[in-house]
Amino acid sequence: MIIGKIHSIESMGLVDGPGIRVVVFFQGCALRCKFCHNPDTWSPNGGEEYTPEQLVRKIERFKPYFEKSGGGVTFSGGDPLRQPEFLLEVLKLCKKKDINTCIDTAGYGFGEYDEILKYTDLVLFDIKHITREGYKNITSMEIDESLKFLEAMKKNDTKIWIRHVIVPGITDKEEHLKQLKEFVDKIPNVEKVELLPYHLLGVNKYEGLGIKYPLEGVEAMDKETTKRYQKEIFE
Repeated sequence: MIIGKIHSIESMGLVDGPGIRVVVFFQGCALRCKFCHNPDTWSPNGGEEYTPEQLVRKIERFKPYFEKSGGGVTFSGGDPLRQPEFLLEVLKLCKKKDINTCIDTAGYGFGEYDEILKYTDLVLFDIKHITREGYKNITSMEIDESLKFLEAMKKNDTKIWIRHVIVPGITDKEEHLKQLKEFVDKIPNVEKVELLPYHLLGVNKYEGLGIKYPLEGVEAMDKETTKRYQKEIFE
């Protein structure tokens, strides 16, 4: 029996794909992003256990909201690709029940991705950085696995929304964002690019877990500047 570990479930997500969505946060992530606001999802050993059938039954309760709003379910985390067998079974069940599926991921999972992407309607792809050095600085990991997932999305003709966090002093320079634009323009089926301003909402979680916050002293990114970059460079 396949068992998945779920950190939490949000029933009325409005910024995690089209329409009103159930957002399922998977437990486990390989990256240690300096700006992560969910460090409580890092460990693969936490969370509540579900079978694929149990999870989809819970998701299905909200189907009337999906149908009215054009929404569905978004699998987030952590990173859902860290539990690929469980994710695949859940995706298959969702498609049988005509539930729109979305994966919110940095593309840092296990194994092959083709089968998972067959049952995925949309990917919210979190680009941490576009250079090898920048990626390692932000995540403490190499960029290769993320690029592997990107190639799988190209191969499978996957619809993509790009997300990129703007952090003061790290990813907030116009030159960097113009290079990001050039990088994104080479990816097929990108329907949208969202620049997300760095915020401080997860700092208290680090304190609760006894972990030193990596960006201590860095102020939140100015929202108006982020909007200006969005408009001038990506729209």
